Amino acid sequence: MREKLEQAREQALQGLVGIDSLAALEEIRVRYLGRKGVVTEILRGLGQVAPEDRPAIGQAANEVKAAITAALDARKAELEQRDAALRAQKNRLDLSLPGHRPRLGHMHPIPRVAEEILGIFRDMGFQVATGPDVETEYYNFDSLNTPADHPARDSHDTFFVKPGVVLRTQTSPVQMRVMEKTQPPVAIVAPGRVYRVDYDASHSPMFFQIEGLLVDKGVSLADLKGALMHFVHRFFGPKTQLRFRPHFFPFTEPSAEIDISCTVCGGAGCRVCKFSGWLEILGCGMVHPEVFRYAGYDYETYTGFAFGLGIDRIAMLKHAISSIGHLYENDLRFLEQF
Repeated sequence: MREKLEQAREQALQGLVGIDSLAALEEIRVRYLGRKGVVTEILRGLGQVAPEDRPAIGQAANEVKAAITAALDARKAELEQRDAALRAQKNRLDLSLPGHRPRLGHMHPIPRVAEEILGIFRDMGFQVATGPDVETEYYNFDSLNTPADHPARDSHDTFFVKPGVVLRTQTSPVQMRVMEKTQPPVAIVAPGRVYRVDYDASHSPMFFQIEGLLVDKGVSLADLKGALMHFVHRFFGPKTQLRFRPHFFPFTEPSAEIDISCTVCGGAGCRVCKFSGWLEILGCGMVHPEVFRYAGYDYETYTGFAFGLGIDRIAMLKHAISSIGHLYENDLRFLEQF
């Protein structure tokens, strides 16, 4: 048995020569010192040894185990030191090498279009104003001359947070908040998210809107038409045609919707404009005297106009986007085109 132990030690030490990985080193340990290893199997026959020889055999077995373990530990330390040196070399920071420029992103088409629109109205003297997304019914409806029985105040059109509190359906409440704190002249544009219970290819339950307001002495419908024609010609091009159609909004009187000649077919007729040659882009009108009463303005002294347009819709028209969903899916294949 002593000879078998010595032979196992020699084989183990010989097997360590050329070991080049920690995994192979572990295989050697299991082969000789594991529960079914060579040394363990030899010691299973210790019961057949004469009692007086057992202490010597046990001591020899311990010496063999210690020798193999020491050799394993020494080789393990060498391999770990080598691996650490390789990792350090691989991860070494060479400050003499040129740096890598980070990849730069770009603006999403919605804020890009919004900034272009706001820039046009800033040039005309309008200031940007903002307000909360969660509004009271007073600011969202009552102060804008929208009666209690108006369909827009039903739950199938408006998201209610709790009684008397809604997710704003338009950015018009910003106009009222500004008028309450500011005496004319007032010239603002109010961009922001708005929310309506609506979803299809051209509508989203959350979308972006810009509303404008101008109040001063002597403001007329001609001023409204001039401002919006200037905007359309700067944004869509000087050859774009406009038409004003009578409409109804509770907070303006008279009211109108504006169509422009189709940006895809130039007015000839196509699927985008449903072969009409025209595309609706915004609603507008002269501010209703009742709205001035809520704001504390003298409607016999001051007049004004207001308008509202969907940024998402303008972006769709400008870039001929077929579905509003593309703007919110965050598909890089789509977004990288802008």
